[in-house]
Amino acid sequence: MIESNSVPTKYIFVTGGVVSSLGKGIAAASIGRLLVERGLRVTIQKFDPYINVDPGTLSPFQHGEVFVTDDGAETDLDLGHYERFVGESLSQANNITTGRIYQDVITRERRGEYLGATVQVIPHITDAIKGSIRRLAPGHDVVITEIGGTVGDIESLPFLEAIRQYRQEVGREHTLFIHLTLIPYIAAAGELKTKPTQHSVRELMEIGIQPDILICRSEHPISAEMRRKIALFTNVDVASVIEGGDVDTIYQVPLEYHAQRLDEQVVAKLGLHRPKPDLAEWKGLVERIRNPHNGRVRIAVVGKYVALVDSYKSVQEALIHGGIANDAGVEIDWLSSEDFENGHGNPERLAGYHGLLIPGGFGVRGVEGMLRAIGWARENGLPFFGICLGLQTAIIEFSRGVCGLANAHSAEWERDTSDPVICLMDSQRQVTDMGGTQRLGAYSARLQPGSRAAEIYGALEISERHRHRYEVNNAYRETLRDAGMSISGTSPDGNLVEMIELPSHPWFVATQAHPELKSRPDHPHPLFASFVAAAVRRRDGEAAERSGRGAMAEAAR
Repeated sequence: MIESNSVPTKYIFVTGGVVSSLGKGIAAASIGRLLVERGLRVTIQKFDPYINVDPGTLSPFQHGEVFVTDDGAETDLDLGHYERFVGESLSQANNITTGRIYQDVITRERRGEYLGATVQVIPHITDAIKGSIRRLAPGHDVVITEIGGTVGDIESLPFLEAIRQYRQEVGREHTLFIHLTLIPYIAAAGELKTKPTQHSVRELMEIGIQPDILICRSEHPISAEMRRKIALFTNVDVASVIEGGDVDTIYQVPLEYHAQRLDEQVVAKLGLHRPKPDLAEWKGLVERIRNPHNGRVRIAVVGKYVALVDSYKSVQEALIHGGIANDAGVEIDWLSSEDFENGHGNPERLAGYHGLLIPGGFGVRGVEGMLRAIGWARENGLPFFGICLGLQTAIIEFSRGVCGLANAHSAEWERDTSDPVICLMDSQRQVTDMGGTQRLGAYSARLQPGSRAAEIYGALEISERHRHRYEVNNAYRETLRDAGMSISGTSPDGNLVEMIELPSHPWFVATQAHPELKSRPDHPHPLFASFVAAAVRRRDGEAAERSGRGAMAEAAR
């Protein structure tokens, strides 16, 4: 049945073929942005075929960062792209896994809701999948659903069958299938090959799905002749064969799609009559990323999972957004915190950077290296930004290096430490389930009037997303304050430390939250904008100092 809206909700399904990691998430997000610019209310969801209930317990090295929503859902990193492009805060309903679908169906079976029927993939699993699509319809003109994995994966079959059925139920005029595929370049032959795309579409058609639009990823331009060939073999209009080439920044993708009239085709095929988008603002932010007028700054991110940058995808994007706010380019170097440990990594290497960021993470590995990096930044006036674990390590380093507590540590890693400056709060001690972290999702905080944090936010009441269990030990607050650290943000009841800063430092701020999760290219997060501004000042100050030394040397000669 079609929803009882005055204008029926439209549905776009994005599938992928040949190989993974082609950028279905960016494609879905980019299409969403173009439709938003046309005045449509858009939401996007991701179907992940793995059996984990959510990615909260997955290794960052396997699946990248865990993106946390306001309602505390631990979701796929693609939801970060969705939020950044569409400008809508998403929820648990926007990320569905095979594990969640089966968990829900089995729970209903145990409650007797199927009245003794044999529970099967069709109709029970596919009905549950379709229900998760339908739930997003109210309040939206368009629901975009990305199917994780690639066509041919056993795990994806129930999701593909469900969207095939969904088109039959709501009507072809209300659904659109977009298939993202690869046109590989064979260097030995010196040419692009369309055969993998042909096979991918054929396999999709065997399932019962005929794509309406193809987005062909390629490292080389696709000729008009090749487009006609692809269209002929896949039963798709030539105009609906869209080239998805490599770009300088992901925020350029909507502009490339628009130039090929992809959004025009989408609204036409769905019967949506909307004015053309005004992309002037979006073009402006892309231009500031590609050609910043205020030069470039170098930021060192010292973390635990830098071998896979996707582990810190939102941090990476938020730093870029901070650059947009300052019309400055941000060059990020991902440095392993373990390289700073045991005297093997000299923290003086940070002298070549204009800012240091310590991101979130779990476990003790690499922590001592973080402490060395933070200590150097604190002592040498390098702008420092700590996020979640970055705040906790800043507390430990300050306690050891300034307060004289040589054994200061986190009770998470050293249960018997004499100075547990980071500890587990009493209300959290009974939480034992993996993925059941106590502080998960949006929490409010109050900022200290006159603090740098209050100045940055321009407010005294804020809300940020969290993902952690351990907190600053309140027994050490007075010791930290007496040594010069300011507790600039707390929970509304004053019981939990949310933000710290060093007033005597050029820019030293840390937060227990994950502000990167709420940053967007057209609305950079104020903390990242301020941090990059501090990095620009550091760069300009160093340049002025070098110029002054040069002038003095010249005068001496």
